Amino acid sequence: MAAKIIDGKALAAEVRAALRPAVSALAARGAQPGLAAILAGDDPASRAYVRNTVRACEETGVRSELHQFPADVTERALLECIAALNRDPRVHGILVQLPLPAQVDAERVLSAVSASKDVDGFHAENLGLLARGTPRFVPCTPAGVMRVLEHAGVPLAGRHAVVIGRSSIVGKPLALLLLQRDATVTICHSKTEHLAELARRADVLVANTVRATELALAKPAA
Repeated sequence: MAAKIIDGKALAAEVRAALRPAVSALAARGAQPGLAAILAGDDPASRAYVRNTVRACEETGVRSELHQFPADVTERALLECIAALNRDPRVHGILVQLPLPAQVDAERVLSAVSASKDVDGFHAENLGLLARGTPRFVPCTPAGVMRVLEHAGVPLAGRHAVVIGRSSIVGKPLALLLLQRDATVTICHSKTEHLAELARRADVLVANTVRATELALAKPAA
C-alpha cells in the first residue's frame, strides 16, 4: 500500500476557518471566548508554541492574553497569576506552557488551574472524565491525532493501535481516545520488550517519543 502524506497544516487551517463563525456569533452576544497563556522562561520551543497559539486565536477571533515570566519565577508568582485568571470572567481557558522551570512544582501549578478552564486537559478531574468516557477537555496533541485519523478515513473499530509513549499529556489520553473508538490498544515505552515487533504488527502506529520511534523502526536482526 502506497504511503499517504497528510497535510496537517491544511487541516488545521480548515479547522480554524470552521470555528470563526461560531466565535463571531458568541462575540456578537457579548461572550467573546478568551484564552490566557502562561509562559515561564525562554525555551525556544515553548515560545514558538505559544506564539502559534496566539496566532491561531487571532485567526479565529478568540481574545488572547500572554503572561510571561522570567526563568527564575517563583512558584508563588505563578499560583497567584493562575488564581487571578481563575476569577476573571473574561478568561474561559488557561494554558500553562510546559516545561516549567526546575524550581517550580509543575503538578501543583497545573492542578491550580480551574478544571472548568483547563483547556489542556491536564487537571486530574479532566483526566478522570476522559478515562470515564465523558471528556470535558482533551489534551491537544491526542485530540489532534484523532482528528487527523478521522480526516484520513482511518478505520479504528476492531483494529490494533500501538501507542509509543505513556505520558499523561499524550500517550495515556490518546490510548483512552482510541479505546473509545473501539480500537484494541497496546501502550509501549522505552522499556517495552520486542518493541519493533509490536510496532510492525500494528494497524495504527502512533509514536511520540524519539528514542522509542527509532527502536520501533529498527530493522529486525538478521
